Amino acid sequence: MLELRELRKAFGDRVALDGLSLTLEAGQLLGFVGANGAGKTTTMRIALGVLEPDAGDVLWDGRPATPADRASFGYLPEERGLYTRMRARAQLVHFARLHGRDAATAADAADAVLDRVGLADRADDRVEDLSLGNQQRVQLAAALVHDPACLILDEPFSGLDPVGVDLMSEVLRERAEAGVPVLFSSHQLELVEKLCDAVAIVSGGQVVTIGEVAGLPARYRELVRA
Repeated sequence: MLELRELRKAFGDRVALDGLSLTLEAGQLLGFVGANGAGKTTTMRIALGVLEPDAGDVLWDGRPATPADRASFGYLPEERGLYTRMRARAQLVHFARLHGRDAATAADAADAVLDRVGLADRADDRVEDLSLGNQQRVQLAAALVHDPACLILDEPFSGLDPVGVDLMSEVLRERAEAGVPVLFSSHQLELVEKLCDAVAIVSGGQVVTIGEVAGLPARYRELVRA
């Protein structure tokens, strides 16, 4: 379980987070929605340890999250974090090795996730030679290659065609059904409503409501001032 308690973060005079709290349960698929600048990406980066909060706590399984805990998380950033000149499989092996896998285990993991995201036949292609949608699939594979304990994804459906959207949805459901907490942000409210167990709506650096997804578009319009 991932808990974010009273997170506060400012960048100069701009307040990004203003006491944001959120709990992500094991096996929960939680949508994280809000207008641009609401604080979603900042929240994710603090959860991952990429940013330090000015105040507040990040807990994993009831205790302060350690670097080792956070290293077990899988992250898909909004802006792709791939080495574009590397071949897809080699890149995934590299990421798995960074997470402590030995060479053989890393190679097996890379092959497995490439197959799962439908890119086994593109394993030796350079990332820069793939379509944007297939690059996003490689980015998903990079988030999965070390069998993460928690998944945090920032706009994972960006750039995907309908087939890619279906595949991404299937993978996120699979991870949640395996007991992994999954948090993802999206501006596609109908997709969030269809896919998620629950939704957290963020506005002004705070979670203004969290609960069931039914009627999400109407609630979003009521609560969020874009």
